[in-house]
Amino acid sequence: MKLLHISDLHIGRRVNEFSMLEDQRYILNEILRIAKEQKVDGILAAGDIYDKSVPPAEAVQLLDDFFTRTARAGILLYVISGNHDSAERVAFGAGLFDQGGIYISPVYHGKIEPVRQKDAYGYVNIYLIPFLKPAAVHRFFPEKKTETYQEAFAAVLEELQPDCTQRNVVVAHQFFTGAVRSESEDLSLGGLDNIDAGLLEQFDYAALGHIHRPQKLGRETIRYCGTPLKYSFSEAGDTKSVTVVELKEKGNVTVETIPLKPLRELREIRGTYEEVTLKENYEQTNVTDYMHITLTDEEDIPGAAAKLRAIYPNLMKLDYDNRRTRENRMITGAAAVQTKTPLELFEELYRLQNNQEMTEEQKQYVQRLVEEVWETV
Repeated sequence: MKLLHISDLHIGRRVNEFSMLEDQRYILNEILRIAKEQKVDGILAAGDIYDKSVPPAEAVQLLDDFFTRTARAGILLYVISGNHDSAERVAFGAGLFDQGGIYISPVYHGKIEPVRQKDAYGYVNIYLIPFLKPAAVHRFFPEKKTETYQEAFAAVLEELQPDCTQRNVVVAHQFFTGAVRSESEDLSLGGLDNIDAGLLEQFDYAALGHIHRPQKLGRETIRYCGTPLKYSFSEAGDTKSVTVVELKEKGNVTVETIPLKPLRELREIRGTYEEVTLKENYEQTNVTDYMHITLTDEEDIPGAAAKLRAIYPNLMKLDYDNRRTRENRMITGAAAVQTKTPLELFEELYRLQNNQEMTEEQKQYVQRLVEEVWETV
């Protein structure tokens, strides 16, 4: 059996106030293309299908289109809700969808029945575990200690009792110990949501969601596939991918990652205003990428963002890195105000703001302005 593992689609997400819907539509088309090329039997979607518990209509329409085209291609879908999703909304119609080959985890009710599929090597049991908080588990196991995420998840797995003579796959959306996070994820204070990845050893493959960087946990077959798109500039250097897992006879599992090329990259560049606007420096690049530009000019460029967007229309973020910003000094009240001239006060303000002294030309200009103001008083 051949399965394609995806997660954290975050459909409907906005990054720095830019809608990602067009990029998500493109990457979902790429995912379906790869699924067809690889001739996979099913797609495992490991949570955070939407970016919000109440997704916008456009996000729902996009997911509906993806599900419909996947089902028509004869590819099965196995879907769980993540911490960004509303489990109730994602699970709506699940009882009907499974007749069309779309299996969606219901709201957790104390039991998880595997989806059983058969191939030339026998049965594969696929366990769909939605994102769970301890409180959602405790009500079904009042006799067990389920105060932490670790205890709650262990209680859920104990109830499953998978047949270890058959091949078993789990799809889950939690933070398992050892994973490396990025800035675009929701973090829990002090790592309270940590779960020992050792609990997953009983499964032939663990398709995990929640962590945005692709990575394995211990062995190759316990994996976060990561997001299909970059949702933070902390991920600018990452390569996004989908994971293809093939289960043959019991104990024979192969894993392959296939890179994804987005419609637009999240890209960072730095330099002076003159350098980043020099044609020979940008003409061979995709100027429609989502950009984070850091200017190193000592003086702020008036209207820099608007000017830069004439070249880089999808400028998301503009920073300065110079002596003033590196010092990051706080501007405090001027001392001995009554004994200082207006020019001296202005010089002090300028020094605090810019971490450098005014030039003689600037001093003369300010002095003329001060004198003109005093003449009109």
